[in-house]
Amino acid sequence: MDTNGAHQAFVLADVLQAMLTMRGGDSDKKERATKYLGEFQKSTAAWAESINILKSNADAADKLFAATTLKGKITFDLQTQVPPNEILAVRNQLLELLQLYASGPKPIRVQLCVCLAILAIQMLEWKDVLPVVVSSLGNQVQSHACILDFLRVLPEEVTEGRKITLTEEELTQRTTELLQDNAPQVVQLLINYAQSSPEAASNPQLYECITSWLREVPVAEIIRSPLLDFIFGALDTDRSLQAAAECISTIVKETREVDENIDTIQVLLPRVLSLRPKIQKFAEEEDVDSFKALTRVFSEAGLAWAVAVARETTHFRPLVEAILECAARDRDRDVIDNTFEFWYELKQLLVLDRYIQARVELVDVYSKLVDILLQHLQFPEPESGNEKDMFDGDREAEEKFREFRHHMGDTLKDSCEVLGVTDCLTKVLDAIKIWMQKYASMASDTNVPHWQKLEAPLFAMRALGRMVDRDESIVLPQLMPLLVQMPSHEKLRFATIMVLGRYTEWTAEHPEFLMPQFNYIVASFGTSSKEILQAASMALKYFCTDCKHLLSEQVVQLQQFYEQILDKLPPISQEEITEGAASVVSVQPKDQIYKLLKLFCEPLVQRLMVKANNATDHDGKLAVADHLQLITIFANVVVTLPPVEKGEEDPAIKYWQEVFPILSKILTSFLDFSPICERVCRCWRLMVIAHRGAMAPILPAMANELAGGFANSRQGCFLWVTGAILREFSDDREHVEPAMTENIYAFFEAQATNVLRFLSNLTPQELPDVTEDFFRLVVDGLLYYPQKFIPSPLFGPIFEAAISVLVLEQREPLSATLHYIRDVLAWGSSYSPSSNEHLSPPVIEQLKVVVKALLVSQGEMLVKRILAGMMITFPGDCFADASGALLTLFEILPQQTVVQVDSTLRMLPSGTVAPAEVDRLIRKIKERLNANDASDVRQIRSLMQDFTNTYRRRYVAPRDGLGQLEGSRFRFNG
Repeated sequence: MDTNGAHQAFVLADVLQAMLTMRGGDSDKKERATKYLGEFQKSTAAWAESINILKSNADAADKLFAATTLKGKITFDLQTQVPPNEILAVRNQLLELLQLYASGPKPIRVQLCVCLAILAIQMLEWKDVLPVVVSSLGNQVQSHACILDFLRVLPEEVTEGRKITLTEEELTQRTTELLQDNAPQVVQLLINYAQSSPEAASNPQLYECITSWLREVPVAEIIRSPLLDFIFGALDTDRSLQAAAECISTIVKETREVDENIDTIQVLLPRVLSLRPKIQKFAEEEDVDSFKALTRVFSEAGLAWAVAVARETTHFRPLVEAILECAARDRDRDVIDNTFEFWYELKQLLVLDRYIQARVELVDVYSKLVDILLQHLQFPEPESGNEKDMFDGDREAEEKFREFRHHMGDTLKDSCEVLGVTDCLTKVLDAIKIWMQKYASMASDTNVPHWQKLEAPLFAMRALGRMVDRDESIVLPQLMPLLVQMPSHEKLRFATIMVLGRYTEWTAEHPEFLMPQFNYIVASFGTSSKEILQAASMALKYFCTDCKHLLSEQVVQLQQFYEQILDKLPPISQEEITEGAASVVSVQPKDQIYKLLKLFCEPLVQRLMVKANNATDHDGKLAVADHLQLITIFANVVVTLPPVEKGEEDPAIKYWQEVFPILSKILTSFLDFSPICERVCRCWRLMVIAHRGAMAPILPAMANELAGGFANSRQGCFLWVTGAILREFSDDREHVEPAMTENIYAFFEAQATNVLRFLSNLTPQELPDVTEDFFRLVVDGLLYYPQKFIPSPLFGPIFEAAISVLVLEQREPLSATLHYIRDVLAWGSSYSPSSNEHLSPPVIEQLKVVVKALLVSQGEMLVKRILAGMMITFPGDCFADASGALLTLFEILPQQTVVQVDSTLRMLPSGTVAPAEVDRLIRKIKERLNANDASDVRQIRSLMQDFTNTYRRRYVAPRDGLGQLEGSRFRFNG
């Protein structure tokens, strides 16, 4: 049967040459070779040529490519390219190839085993798969590896493999025949093999095979069989240790339902605990891989049996202690992360009232765990003695350690929930006191001995911040005075600042500690360390946010400090201290707001104008965009609350009215520089959202700027603000005058008309960002003004534009467009959107009629575009929305949609789908529709997704376009 590339002749020598080119360095030639090989893999010639390569003396890499190609052919092309009477010949050729590659190379052998497994799934008439494969490969020693590989991949391909072209019923039946029915014979085969020789008993393939079949074989059968002794015995041999450990881990995972597997667990527990002496052995031998595998066994057992540990703590405590020992003996932090999930899951149970006794019995274990974690949290002492490079130049190790510390911080929080905050903080306090007693007298401005032992408890305290209540009054009052006395060391100051920033909510409730901490943060801005400056900026933001009422009397001094320090900071830190300053201004008396906004923002506006005047290059313009962020923060945070009375002037809006012309001037001056346009629009958008109805005096001027800005620049950011205005001034808002909503809706229609004209002149591919922003805007129009929007002359053209946009392949604009389409469809379904709550039933019914009429006229094109997208062009993230839209169409217009789906699928390029496949799909859809059951109708979505996924995996977009499925240009005459 014809497929993409089927008409092209492929010569074996050319295929081999293309593979040789792929291993070369010429990127252009590699690109052409990639395209050629892709076409080859989809051709009918690939069947014979792949087998020829595998039987030739070609390089191993070429043979692996051939085996991989064969796997793809069997997966996707068996039904469409191989006549039914020739499938048996394909099976026999695969068995011959497996005999040829029984002794290796392993990658090729495994690919061929996968090929045979996928073929077995599809050969419904092949009932004796296991006997045929075993007898064909023979009983020679070299064949055993091949048989084990096949047995290992078979369950993986059946349960995790692609559905290929089988129906759900066929796949279920085949799963039963290949797995459940064969499970007893497979277990016996594995027992016979394990008993055949010591070499077989230590073969890792044996244990990989057992692991694969554990999903199909009841774990109790393995436990009762001789295989259990072999599995645990395999841990004594380096060759099989990793595979055996993974096998045991899988076995214990299968016993997670404790009540159903209690007898099995009682057999396994002593066997697992018997491995405990190996912990010390592997740790002392520094056998990291074995230590890690063993830790994983203990941790998986703990995870699986966590409920049993909580119920019968005394009986299972040795297992918990073994996991703790793994953590304690892990000097280089190689294995402890394997235990974190266990400590979390056990904690989740221990904090429940029903397991309070278990919590009491295991408190000491968690207490020891905290001590272990405090040790592991310490930075290493560099071998070179250079404290500025503690990882001796290994940046990967440094990054891994930093990430690792945060994971340990999570486990500290888990321990804290079991122990209680007081006990955990006391450990932190004790660690700091011990350091003070031992080393404080030896510390100087240039040298702090063993600072790592002091920094670790500080990091732990920071990690515990979320767990500590604001009213904690036992340990923190002792700790806080110590923090501001930390020795002068960059790491210690950084850690202290981060702690203080984490506990600002507590400080707000204990104002006597505020000023020493605040002064410590302010003093930290005198350093030259970028890391400390960034930390101090973040901490200052939290102090000003959480303690804003306490700091309100210092607002003028804060402005002086803000003005002094601002230009010394990087942009992100500038934004953080600006957010803090704005928070303090926001709680000032209403009659002070205007004056304080002017005090803080006037210098910012002056800087902005200077930067704008000097912005002649790209970097200068970016500096303007960055600085606009600071003004935006004040506009968003400083809001007059409670709102002023009607007729009274809002002090914040009074100030922004003065600034608005300056922002407008900057916008019009830099319409060709999108970052500045986006920042100004973001400022206005957040202003609208924050100040809501108070924005009314600025809206007319803002609407003019938005309309002119979009018309002259065609940038989507102007549509963001339009959407915010729509939301805040919609019909159902109490504070909005009817005349205002009419004007705003008219503004929306004007913007939409501009965009439609624009889309009519360009293709969606030319400016996908604007397309995305537009359809996010019309989603808002439909949500907040349905009674005006749906009957309007623009409703139909916008829907046609949406259909035309579905030719795109980028996720964001497609997602926005599909969301709009789904929202429109919802108005035609029996479940109307929640936005209709303020509308009367007759109005709702009238809107439904309009939507259904639109779908009758546009449904065929919509179905065509959605199916073309799902089968060929859409990214995977859009499938859920696309199939959801199709499902709604089936609910609204079932008969029409079935016909349209049928006709669309028959437009697919010749040879890419068999007519019988389309017939089968349409028959199943009709069965679901005729069932008169909502759940059956919803299954249509799965049917369509399975069909389009299968098609998509099998074919790529044809080189000569999509034929009858090609999208058409949108035209608008309004």
